[in-house]
Formats: sequence, structure tokens, C-alpha cells
Amino acid sequence: MRLTEFHELVYAQFGTVRGSSMLVDHVLSGLGGRTAAQAVEAGTEPRDVWRALCADFDVPRDQW
Repeated sequence: MRLTEFHELVYAQFGTVRGSSMLVDHVLSGLGGRTAAQAVEAGTEPRDVWRALCADFDVPRDQW
């Protein structure tokens, strides 16, 4: 998954304002206690970050 697609999915699922906040404020325990933005910056695949966000916010599996 490209980073552009990752951001599109986040904003489509959570909205622009909430999605932007989640990327920098929500700590993902499944990704070493980093935020989504930190995880991507550290080299974690955007697909894995997307899945971690979906799991934390109970997004239906068919949308992962």
C-alpha cells in the first residue's frame, strides 16, 4: 500500500479532522507504543499501520 492510499483510507473511514488527529495522537500498542505517524516514519508498512488502526477502532474486517 502506498502512503497516499493509506491517508485516503484513514480520511475516508474517520473523516479528515478526526483522521489527522488519530495519526499523531493515538498510540498503537500493537506497533510498539508509537502513533501511526511515528510508525510510518520509522519504516512500518502503511498497510500494517492501517490494520492496527482498524483493530483499535473496531473497523469491520471487510474494510481492512
